[in-house]
Amino acid sequence: MAEAFERKHPNYVAVWIGLAVLTAIEVGIVYFGLTRKFLILALMLLAVWKALLVALYFMHLKFEPKRLLIIVLIPLPLALILVAFVLQEYGR
Repeated sequence: MAEAFERKHPNYVAVWIGLAVLTAIEVGIVYFGLTRKFLILALMLLAVWKALLVALYFMHLKFEPKRLLIIVLIPLPLALILVAFVLQEYGR
């Protein structure tokens, strides 16, 4: 008979609070009067941070083998580059 192994369960409430705080920062950062380029960069970094929290805890990637995490993270820079170029074209 195979033994069941126990995993730590993440504190979903703490992750949710973290996501809510990051969302509040995103909303608040718009009112600081930052330059457009810095605002886009800051919002993209916060969005990536939130996406990583969701992927790591709600999609349970934190508890999977590291090779699966690497497979998921490899396309992230390409997505950021594409979003940056689209936003740059939109701003002209």
